[in-house]
Amino acid sequence: MGMEDSGSSGESSHRRVVSSTSDADDGTPRASSPSVSSTVTQTLMLLESEDPNLRVQAAKDIRRLTKTSQRYRRHFSGAVGPLVDMLHCGCADANEAALAAILNLAVKDETNKINIIQAGALKPIIGFLQSENVTLQEYAAAALITLSASPVNKPIISASGAIPFLVDILRNGGSQAKTDAVLALYNLSTHPDNLSLILQTEPIPPLISLLKSCKRSSKTAEKCTALIESLVSFDEGRRMLTTVEGGILAVVEVLESGSLQSREHAVGALLKMCQSDRSKYREPILREGVIPGLLELTVQGTAKSQLKAQSLLKLLRDTPYPRSELQPDTLENIVCNIISQIDGEDQTGKAKQMLSEMVKVSMEQSLRHLQQRALVCTPADLPINSCSSEVP
Repeated sequence: MGMEDSGSSGESSHRRVVSSTSDADDGTPRASSPSVSSTVTQTLMLLESEDPNLRVQAAKDIRRLTKTSQRYRRHFSGAVGPLVDMLHCGCADANEAALAAILNLAVKDETNKINIIQAGALKPIIGFLQSENVTLQEYAAAALITLSASPVNKPIISASGAIPFLVDILRNGGSQAKTDAVLALYNLSTHPDNLSLILQTEPIPPLISLLKSCKRSSKTAEKCTALIESLVSFDEGRRMLTTVEGGILAVVEVLESGSLQSREHAVGALLKMCQSDRSKYREPILREGVIPGLLELTVQGTAKSQLKAQSLLKLLRDTPYPRSELQPDTLENIVCNIISQIDGEDQTGKAKQMLSEMVKVSMEQSLRHLQQRALVCTPADLPINSCSSEVP
């Protein structure tokens, strides 16, 4: 749906497992040092040991060595098979160690991502999503964030039945698991066939619940709103958003105080609803006090947000069509028409105040633009301080 995967290359940012992608400087041998080959060989031997404790220690070593080194992830690609085998054993410590190592191996490595899925990791990972072990559940959700960043893996993961379990975590999981689940669902939603599968699990109520509880400026809020924007492309998605208590209001609140990207998704979601059936969704959207946030977006949002906000303002006014050629379809006319339709003096006053502030900001931006043009156009033979910085 034109959305990018979560984070950088859609990788997991799970705080317990992955730090950065620079080479290690924490005392571990650098991936280019002469000792690397020996370290890798010895660790792989321990991973194949008959002693379960040695296998767990080897998995922990792989996790540590691949935590910050892309080259170590390449060197340890041969560990994928034995680590996946460890996921099938009944020992929670071995499962956790293997899953954490697998997660780090997959970060920013497309080959490892694909090999992990092909080695059979998906079935146990989906099982861990249902585990009462909170750590295993979090690691499994975090692993799916990273694995689902691969275009090759997206349809395989969705076909495996992972989506309903991720949505179930949205409803009942812990705080970190919920965050990881929404990022994984967002990654999966970028595959065209997956949106309808996600919609079948009725994800909007838990998405709205998470949106209400997280910080408006957070990555979680951004991905929740992006998912909602995609889901309201469907009639069922729009129905769910309007029937869940506080659904449209939650989106409006992100539009007002979210990050720039979150606000773009929020206005996009409301615009899609109004475009699909203006007579049905105009009043519910107006009722939640969307006008002040839209006015601000027209001058302070991203380029896409500004266009979407202006389009939505046109649809929200009493008639979506220009009145005449002699009365231009200006933003001020649109806003004045809308605020005349809104009940409540407080909301009307706030909208008028926002319009005044918007005009002020727009004038300041125009002034700065004219000043910059004046400086750029200063003839080379004139001293720069002879050019007035004030615009007549």
